[in-house]
Amino acid sequence: MSEDGPQTGPVEGHDGDNTAPSPGIASPAYISDPRLRHEANRALVWVGVVGLAILTVYIFQSLLVIFGALVFAAMIDGGSRLLGRVLPLGRVWRVALVLAGVAAFFYWLATFAGTQIAQQAAALPSIIEKQIIVLERWATNNGIDISFQQLQAVSGQLMSGVGTVTRALTGLAGGVTTMFLIVIIGIYIAVDPNLYERGAEWLAPRRHRTSFSVTLDRMAATLRHLMAGRLLGMVIEGVFTWAALSFFDVPMAALLGILTGLLAFIPNVGAVISGLLMALVGFSVNVETGLYAIGIYFFVQTLDGYVVIPLIAKKTVDLAPALVLGAQLIMGILFGILGLLLADPLMAMIKVALERRSERTIEFEAETLPNEAERLQNGT
Repeated sequence: MSEDGPQTGPVEGHDGDNTAPSPGIASPAYISDPRLRHEANRALVWVGVVGLAILTVYIFQSLLVIFGALVFAAMIDGGSRLLGRVLPLGRVWRVALVLAGVAAFFYWLATFAGTQIAQQAAALPSIIEKQIIVLERWATNNGIDISFQQLQAVSGQLMSGVGTVTRALTGLAGGVTTMFLIVIIGIYIAVDPNLYERGAEWLAPRRHRTSFSVTLDRMAATLRHLMAGRLLGMVIEGVFTWAALSFFDVPMAALLGILTGLLAFIPNVGAVISGLLMALVGFSVNVETGLYAIGIYFFVQTLDGYVVIPLIAKKTVDLAPALVLGAQLIMGILFGILGLLLADPLMAMIKVALERRSERTIEFEAETLPNEAERLQNGT
């Protein structure tokens, strides 16, 4: 302190330039060059993307269970909305009624039809094996070199494709924990979906929340329509298959009807498996019954392909069959039966997200391009 009083002028720096150091750049991690700072931010983004991709690979099975819960919640939500059109009840009560109806159906299936279906399911593998032996003899008599072991391997793969379904029908369900988690999480989401939708919106940047909300609404509506159409197709295929097979005295009509309805949840693959099963069971009686079974299969698939699916496609995404089949192949190899079941809904959600991104890009260009053209015309 000088004799004239306290010093009020600028404090000299170490170099005597009379400039005080800015407290905003005191951190040793701060990058003063804006170009280096931009590149560092880009590098951090790429590191985050790679880390997120690695994390996704490790926890994808859990993510698939959560997505399965969303699919289940969409089906419950669709039933609740239908009840809301005719019943002036709260959402919780409507969800409870839908769940009670599902439980009542499975209770009826287990008590009234369980014994017959269990007996038919137990007899189905032996019928398939006998038909394989007949097919081998026919092929050998016609000069086709094929062994019983090869046909048995094919039949083993075929039966493993429907093994989960038949085990569920006979009370030996696999993956109980996974199904339990899907059902419980799905019920929680179906009771109050807005709570989880708001939570997902909060994860998005503030300036994108409105657009993200629109995307979520479209995804939810698409998933509801897709699942409603899928359930309608399952019911139609199951009921028509059972009625037609019973009319032509094809054995195991009830079991084949239920298997056809359940396998209809898996596009492309399920239809092929159910058709092979119907043909093998039909030919186990005689050639005429086998031809009846094949005719019934083509009739049901034609009804579903030319009547049900076009009506559904008007209100939901229309996915290319080759794209769905490819996704089913990849998901089935990587994640088993759960991946195979959820491949179609997952592709539908990806398509909705891409469509929304395309719409946002078009909107952005429509807003910015006229201003850019005007700026270029003014020479600024």
